[in-house]
Amino acid sequence: MKKEHTIQIDPEKCIGCGLCRKDCPTGNIVLENKKAKIVTQDCIMCGHCVAVCPRAAVSITGFDMQPEEIDKPVRLDYQELLGAIRTRRSIRQFKNRPVVPEIISRIIEAGRLTPTGGNAQDVSYIVLSENIERFEKPAVRLFRRLQPVMKLFNPAARRVAVDDHFFFKKAPAAIVIVARNQVNGALAAANMELMAEACGLGVLYSGFFSMAVNHSRRLRRMLGLRRGEKAVTTLVLGYSGVTYYRTVQKERASVRRM
Repeated sequence: MKKEHTIQIDPEKCIGCGLCRKDCPTGNIVLENKKAKIVTQDCIMCGHCVAVCPRAAVSITGFDMQPEEIDKPVRLDYQELLGAIRTRRSIRQFKNRPVVPEIISRIIEAGRLTPTGGNAQDVSYIVLSENIERFEKPAVRLFRRLQPVMKLFNPAARRVAVDDHFFFKKAPAAIVIVARNQVNGALAAANMELMAEACGLGVLYSGFFSMAVNHSRRLRRMLGLRRGEKAVTTLVLGYSGVTYYRTVQKERASVRRM
């Protein structure tokens, strides 16, 4: 986490119910004299204690926003969610229409709210929109140099031309998802994709651009990546320029029940 945080328990509000102690994943809360007490501030600061307290007796300092009260848990309609997942396609044709900053902010918010392992909150986002081609050009040059070798091992590489728009497909925006932990970045990307589609956008995961970033010192410098940070994936965003009329078949899930 980027900032220092402190867990505080208001003894006047605490009723000693023990819910925070039971729900703490690190065993960092005890009950003394029928009041909750923090064992150490060396904690993952996951906020379960804040969320579960019925009297709002627990708080964590150092955040820009205050917790929101939950009147009724939000539940997604499973049929609509499955329908959205079933009908989505990777988009490689985009309209010449900009994506407004408000939508980009919603997509990043979906990533920010995604849980991370150990509450690391180690995911960051690089938005490419203004003069996006200047980031694409060095990646294209790199892949053109690598393509003769790739053609030896990958038949598809022999049929694909690495043109000037190979990575972003003339889309108006892209978000590079950066993290030290690859799983954390991938989880954030999945939620961001759903949000992008909920906002009416088409999405392409550009693994090739992320690969170029991680292997190009120039691109890493251009994007300001620090040591240990990796481009986990890149979401290419824009309004779809193609219409799909049916779903496609997928093989049945391989499931082992033990």
